[in-house]
Amino acid sequence: MKTFCFKLYKSDFNVKLHNQINAAGLTYNHCIALHNRYYKLFDKYLNQNKLKKNLTKLKKVSKFSYLLEFGSQAVQDVAERIERAFDLFFSNLKRKVHCSPPKFKKVKRYKSFTLKQAGWKLDEENHILTIKGQGYKYFQSQRISGRIKTVTIKRDGLGDIYVFFVTDAKALEVETRTGKRVGFDFGLKKFLTASDGKNITSPFFFTRSAKLIAKASRELSRKRKGSNNRRRAQLKLARRHKKITNQRSDFHFKLARQLCLEYDTICIENLNIKGMQKLYGKKISDLGFSDFVKILKYEANKFGTVVIEVGRYFASSQLCHSCGYKNEEVKNLKVRKWECPNCGAKHDRDRNAAINILQEGLGQRPMQETP
Repeated sequence: MKTFCFKLYKSDFNVKLHNQINAAGLTYNHCIALHNRYYKLFDKYLNQNKLKKNLTKLKKVSKFSYLLEFGSQAVQDVAERIERAFDLFFSNLKRKVHCSPPKFKKVKRYKSFTLKQAGWKLDEENHILTIKGQGYKYFQSQRISGRIKTVTIKRDGLGDIYVFFVTDAKALEVETRTGKRVGFDFGLKKFLTASDGKNITSPFFFTRSAKLIAKASRELSRKRKGSNNRRRAQLKLARRHKKITNQRSDFHFKLARQLCLEYDTICIENLNIKGMQKLYGKKISDLGFSDFVKILKYEANKFGTVVIEVGRYFASSQLCHSCGYKNEEVKNLKVRKWECPNCGAKHDRDRNAAINILQEGLGQRPMQETP
């Protein structure tokens, strides 16, 4: 599967798409209300098939005319989204992960709707996408390959609209190139510490722009609600956040591509992001480790690079990569360098962790000899 993203040109007709996304938001909130009511009555949640049948009946009621504003398959997709959200909620409960069930959303903040086989038509040569009889021109930066499975219309905080085509195109298989293998340890000051001696400095994009964000937020808070000045202030703040998001995404994609071209096998650790956020707060969100891992796997699939994840409970920092001795004192994060009491090897905390991650990923980690 491959996803192609294009931005729609600004047009007065885009108001129709905004209205359709708003209609999808109203449908979402109505479905959540039905789920909550059903649970109070029967102590269980609605099946998506029953929910879809109910939505089909409601189309004949004038009160729910917004269900006719966007495609029938998009209405069904809203029910499927809620079903997936509840499945994730219950699976998290089983794993004793603290979370909350799907909740109501502000309609203006609802972002997208998805069409499948019907409800859209594409003229790829003229770059025109037709939805509900209205054509929308988009900027095509690349050719679409494969058969289109779904079309998703999505808007951001600035009001810009993007179209996502999900196709069945497969990534080309690439043969082994360099034979290089590497392990990476994630960090704060150093985004990545490599087992072969390289370091990649952390780019704190949000921290760099924190003063500008704070200033834009103060300006927004001073504006009267409902005024045009407040709307302009909201767009200014959204523009600041969008720039940070683009900078972070650009860094992730370029770095992932560079690593996949340089290495055939990359070993990383399976991070506990929620636990790290409790310790370090905004810094973890600023660096976007989980997003980078997703992008790395995506790029690796294109270039034929193998990505191996080591278990999150593997004590990479505490083990001596030379003899396998486990030093419990290294649990203290203030210990940045230490000497192995068993073999006398001197270690930098992050570099040693990266080497251990590589050895564990390849199954070559030395075991400590028992006396």
